[in-house]
Amino acid sequence: MDVSVVVPTLNSRERLASCLDALAAEAPAEILVANGPSADGTSGMCRDRDDVDVLVELDDRNVNVARNAGLDRARSDVVAFVSQDLAAEEGWLDALTDALGSANAVTGPVRRQLDAGWTAEEAETRSIGGRMVHYLNGGNMAFTRETLRAIDGFDEHLVVGGTRDAAHRLAALDFTVDWLPAMAVSQRADRSDVQPSVLADGGDGKEWGWRYHSLAYRLAKNYGSRPTALYRLARHGVADAATAAKEVAQGDGRPSRWLGNGRDVTLG
Repeated sequence: MDVSVVVPTLNSRERLASCLDALAAEAPAEILVANGPSADGTSGMCRDRDDVDVLVELDDRNVNVARNAGLDRARSDVVAFVSQDLAAEEGWLDALTDALGSANAVTGPVRRQLDAGWTAEEAETRSIGGRMVHYLNGGNMAFTRETLRAIDGFDEHLVVGGTRDAAHRLAALDFTVDWLPAMAVSQRADRSDVQPSVLADGGDGKEWGWRYHSLAYRLAKNYGSRPTALYRLARHGVADAATAAKEVAQGDGRPSRWLGNGRDVTLG
């Protein structure tokens, strides 16, 4: 089973080089780099490498635009997506190809380096509107081409949350998503304050306006005005407001920033 791997990137030449080194060791059929308007020499580095089969130059910074651009140019029947700051571990390719013989999509953990050692994510599932949603790790996922065609790729309207939206659409079609511990990627401890899957999905976990715009859009798009969707939106808002208020009370956050985030969420 041939696999094309798409790596969206933006101004991350050194991390991208490490990512490509790890992918080359796994020897997929094709590696594609979808490069946003980088200004750090990423384009030249990719052109100098023999293992980058396709370099796609983009004017848009949206990670979902980059994913779709890579998908449009990929030749294989299986297309994987890896974040620029992650490194595929040994056995990554074998794990995903073995599973995609029966699954529509697969995803795996990010092992993160901490001072005390390594930690890894676990599978995330939610029951929403009568559907069991298996969330994807935005920096480490693979699909059959037919599956991506059925869900119409990634929604370019979203700046963040594109893979969570894809997970809802997979659930609506009763497609299978397998969690594969052996399909692991790793990240060094240079950005341990932000989840790699959040980075890969176009955000930094602190852009509250975009986050809630994405959440409201995804819920309305996939579930309409069901009470379940409205409840989830309100629950997220209350929980995040309480957490932010606690940080302010403990001196870990600024009141002005807390109020600004609330304004961004409310006004969009």
